[in-house]
Amino acid sequence: MTHPTASARTAGPSAAERAYRHLKRAILEQVYPGGQLISEGEIAEAAGVSRTPVREALLRLEAEGLVALYPKRGALIRPVSTREITDVIEARRLVELHAAERVWPRRAEIRADLARWLDEMRQAHAAGDVTALMAADRAFHATVVEAAGNEILAELYQRLRDRQLRMGEASFRLSPGWADVVLAEHAGQLAALDGDDMQAWLDAVGAHVDNAATVLRTLR
Repeated sequence: MTHPTASARTAGPSAAERAYRHLKRAILEQVYPGGQLISEGEIAEAAGVSRTPVREALLRLEAEGLVALYPKRGALIRPVSTREITDVIEARRLVELHAAERVWPRRAEIRADLARWLDEMRQAHAAGDVTALMAADRAFHATVVEAAGNEILAELYQRLRDRQLRMGEASFRLSPGWADVVLAEHAGQLAALDGDDMQAWLDAVGAHVDNAATVLRTLR
């Protein structure tokens, strides 16, 4: 029986994975804005890989709806439309409310994790660390979705949040007062989870998503 060598065990991500991560991050952070056409060579140079792994990365991103491929020309970064915002928010609302209802009978199991993420959000806000605040906020939501036990919906949810990030989520999160509102809404969700009224919990979850949708639409 053979065993993996130390170098194999510690090997980093493949060239295709590095190209995928680089390009996806650049798209989500709007380094490559919607409507821009980029070549395989440009991506390969920026990611420090050859063109072959770039092609693999582009196929993954096309499947995720982030780019449109044009043979011999490159990849078009799909622009965000008003319709996409509506569709993403609607899908996110469906997933989160479904998950919230599913976890209600077992809410005690996730209560500690949600409280911990809320505490991390408060600490990040106090430190002025927007990146950490956004990460903790996303983890708060993902905890509920993942606890529902449907891996396909959990994966879909992460993709929806990625697409929401591309819609300008980072921009509105820098707006004055945003963090205070989100912290208050999450605290309200936690309070509802501690009660015995499932509808109050579902209403708190739905209202939070709806408020995010309202702000996103003002950015268009």
